[in-house]
Amino acid sequence: MAGGGFSTSGNGGTHFEAKITPIVIISCIMAATGGLMFGYDVGVSGGVTSMDPFLQKFFPTVYKRTKEKGLDSNYCKYDNQGLQLFTSSLYLAGLTATFFASYTTRKLGRRLTMLIAGCFFIIGVVLNAAAQDLAMLIIGRILLGCGVGFANQAVPLFLSEIAPTRIRGGLNILFQLNVTIGILFANLVNYGTAKISGGWGWRLSLGLAGFPAALLTLGALFVVETPNSLIERGYFEEGKEVLRKIRGTDNIEPEFLELVEASRVAKEVKHPFRNLLQRKNRPQLIISVALQIFQQFTGINAIMFYAPVLFSTLGFGNSAALYSAVITGAVNVLSTVVSVYSVDKVGRRILLLEAGVQMLLSQIIIAIILGIKVTDTSDNLSHGWGIFVVVLICTFVSAFAWSWGPLGWLIPSETFPLETRSAGQSVTVCVNLLFTFVMAQAFLSMLCHFKYGIFLFFSGWIFVMSLFVFFLLPETKNVPIEEMTERVWKQHWLWKRFMVDEDDVDIVKKNGHANGYDPTSRL
Repeated sequence: MAGGGFSTSGNGGTHFEAKITPIVIISCIMAATGGLMFGYDVGVSGGVTSMDPFLQKFFPTVYKRTKEKGLDSNYCKYDNQGLQLFTSSLYLAGLTATFFASYTTRKLGRRLTMLIAGCFFIIGVVLNAAAQDLAMLIIGRILLGCGVGFANQAVPLFLSEIAPTRIRGGLNILFQLNVTIGILFANLVNYGTAKISGGWGWRLSLGLAGFPAALLTLGALFVVETPNSLIERGYFEEGKEVLRKIRGTDNIEPEFLELVEASRVAKEVKHPFRNLLQRKNRPQLIISVALQIFQQFTGINAIMFYAPVLFSTLGFGNSAALYSAVITGAVNVLSTVVSVYSVDKVGRRILLLEAGVQMLLSQIIIAIILGIKVTDTSDNLSHGWGIFVVVLICTFVSAFAWSWGPLGWLIPSETFPLETRSAGQSVTVCVNLLFTFVMAQAFLSMLCHFKYGIFLFFSGWIFVMSLFVFFLLPETKNVPIEEMTERVWKQHWLWKRFMVDEDDVDIVKKNGHANGYDPTSRL
């Protein structure tokens, strides 16, 4: 798979020669299986919570509500805090684990952090598949969440650091592609296991998460550590050797020296989390936090978590609901492939802005149809209208899958400088999991109270986030990670005002106050 070498122009005429080597492709594919595990966890929960045997065993109140006609509003059948906790506990645990993962990523390396994630996943899967009561089920989900926290911290960093600049976007999106494949795999498994007689199909659904868990664990044993991580921890010769291997050339001295310099600067930072709050790091922090919040408020995870439940609410039968979830999962995968091929060609901003229009229109039309056709106590969604709603949800999912899905992870992982990269990624994952938890815990209750208005709620947020991208998000396509400050942030109309060292700000303030004027008031 090694291709011809290419050079990436850096700032001031620097050129980093690199080939697309088999070791890079294989390492990235193996590492990105962390996304496969994450996606399977997202997809499997919505399927099993729509299975009668699972509801009978763990949530009998919800089961009774779904079976008795006229007992409750169509929109409120699944509104249960315990049921939502089954889904959301994973993300709350991931949020907590992220803080520990930041330390292991920095001190032990990206590779070992991925191995720890794999071990958490395997133990969690065993507990879930063998669950005898709700407590055992939730503990299993919490351990899976710890795995998510460690994997989501290490994998995007690993992919950004090991990939040559020119294809960094495409290789990094392998993580999100595997998330979508994991969701599709879970939907297919749920569709099959729901037909198993004997009431144990849900155990098989939860147990098959062991497959991606094993892939991640094995992958972490065989992939190479990133040169950035090795140099950061003082292993200069090993870092140089790995860099030579993954770039497929002996001409690695310019890139190696830049990594060493970046590492030297990073070592001077004793408190990376505190350093994140420094003026020069605020643009990256604001962008990363905003992207994570906006990603969740598109409504995508609410739809992907609870797709079978959502389709059931709209009047689809059990099998039809699971089948529709499979269709949306397949669209998710195919659309993410579009992103892999287009992100380094058309750029990040174009994808996000086009998707904003597509998602906004589809959500508004869905809200109008449901407002007219689905009432509290009876559903009027005919076969034709039902298919149209599925098509609209697929339109929404496809737009998300080539934009906010992968780019919400890619952009933060490529914008932080080395000295704050691990801490920045930790904050990114933390904020993402916090708002994923909020959405998972609140969606079914919001659906009950907002009814069809839930889609209007999400469409309002999509409008806001599109304005944010248009005015505040700079393009990072084909820019080497270590040169983001000079070539991106210092060129942006707003963020360039923040690219001033704290010492320089103090000097400017002193000189300004001496003349009765504060020159930093505009910064």
